[in-house]
Amino acid sequence: MTKIERQIELIERLDRLIRMQATGNPQQLARRLDISKASLFRIFEVMKRLNAPIIFDIGLQSYVYEEQVSFRFGFYTRDLQGEEVLEISGGSFQRVLVEPAFNYPYLQIV
Repeated sequence: MTKIERQIELIERLDRLIRMQATGNPQQLARRLDISKASLFRIFEVMKRLNAPIIFDIGLQSYVYEEQVSFRFGFYTRDLQGEEVLEISGGSFQRVLVEPAFNYPYLQIV
């Protein structure tokens, strides 16, 4: 397993534990994940840079999300809705709504 795969796996595990409000304190959580407390805090920093609203709830003795969020990493497909087309520009995707009367007879979305 590569380093980045390990990091993603740790973030996914942390996300599940946070959702279950079952992380325990930092020392317990680091031990549970088999990492150091310093590594745990570095992962939390990465998650916070990705906009994870993580806080520690003293009453629950667990990390929790301040608001409902979801974390997904990977490549997913979805059906386009109505006349929606995805346009790729400079490596990023941009949604473009196409006029209903405009037709792409040669375009096949697979």
